[in-house]
Amino acid sequence: MLYDRAKIYVEGGRGGGGVVSFRREAHVPKGGPDGGDGGRGGDVVLVCEAGRRDLASLGRSKHFRAGRGTHGQGARKHGERGDDRLVAVPPGTVVTALDGSSSELLADGQRVVVARGGGGGHGNKRFATSTRQSPRFAERGLAGESGWIELRLKLLADVGLIGLPNAGKSSLLARITRAAPKVADYPFTTLEPALGTIDLDERQVVLADIPGLIEGAAEGAGLGHEFLAHVERCRLLVHLVEVEPADGEPEHNYETVRGELGSYGARLNRLPEVVALSKADLVPLERAQALVAEWKARLGGTVADVVAISSATGVGLDELRRAMLAALPEGRSVAAAAREGAAADGEGFEVEHRVYRPGEDEGFEVEAAGEGRWRVRGRGIEMLFARHDLANQEALDYLEGRLREIGVIAELERAGFERGDELVVGEAEFEFDPA
Repeated sequence: MLYDRAKIYVEGGRGGGGVVSFRREAHVPKGGPDGGDGGRGGDVVLVCEAGRRDLASLGRSKHFRAGRGTHGQGARKHGERGDDRLVAVPPGTVVTALDGSSSELLADGQRVVVARGGGGGHGNKRFATSTRQSPRFAERGLAGESGWIELRLKLLADVGLIGLPNAGKSSLLARITRAAPKVADYPFTTLEPALGTIDLDERQVVLADIPGLIEGAAEGAGLGHEFLAHVERCRLLVHLVEVEPADGEPEHNYETVRGELGSYGARLNRLPEVVALSKADLVPLERAQALVAEWKARLGGTVADVVAISSATGVGLDELRRAMLAALPEGRSVAAAAREGAAADGEGFEVEHRVYRPGEDEGFEVEAAGEGRWRVRGRGIEMLFARHDLANQEALDYLEGRLREIGVIAELERAGFERGDELVVGEAEFEFDPA
């Protein structure tokens, strides 16, 4: 079974805490602060591995946590960074990150960070000033990013074999490649895409057998709708149409599949197409040739070519290969481009799509949260409180000074705040009585 979807929980490592420490050496009776900083937490990183076929391994283990940063130590010793958690995925994986952005991993070795580790806390040495010479507080490490993310696999194939169920796609793939898909005389034999390769004029081409589509597939009917995404990266479609179908007329069956491609979107209906009239051995040779002429006249230049084939006898397969070679757009194949991508970009290539806005952590909002109760919102302010121990009076004095510098206290007073009112910042809640 092909696992082409996964939902996993990722959690960056928590940063290590800074330490409160003072020099204690011989002949240095009043050594100053020397507490080191905590190490940053590790990241959760997706890594593309060419040898992986699908996302099955992510179904067995759904939680991935990176290592924590270690705490700082005395003598200005900083903690170590936490270990990254590497999660292997196959080429063609599309990931929707925690912030809603999308990234694609196509080449072996390609990487994308999906959950960043939290920052380490500063040791007390960082807070020493001319007026605060012996700070007895340090920062805590921050929690890493965490949450559920979705992954989806889109196969890397140059040619997609499409058509109604039982049109002969699996038989064709088995005949012209070394693939061994299940072949039977009933519809929906193929329950998952199958891949095969053929060599065309010194070019290796990857073919994908897409499970049969039925009317309404783009809206979720049948089995094929689950795999329409695998067609998105194809550069050419080979559309199999039975010359004498057991159900319906060939022309209607063809239009049904074309309609589903158009309804699904992603420009699938604009891909080059070769029409293969399959199971041509069921009609006389003259009839098969006449059908090819009729389809060419009816479709005209909307398709690259029309051929009559039989996977059972081999009739028309050489002609189909030539038609595929002529219709495939020039350039590297999808698989080759993916293999060469990592080499072209160098070792350690990472997919990164991050937006940095100046001052995005500096803003804050003050709002009333009830009688004598006020809430301050703002990522930077909330991180500031998360880093400090509110039970430590020195830490509280430091926080008060920072709030005054940033302008939070002035904004609270303008809003009607009175000394002794409750203040809520993030998960912290306390009576606030600024000096």
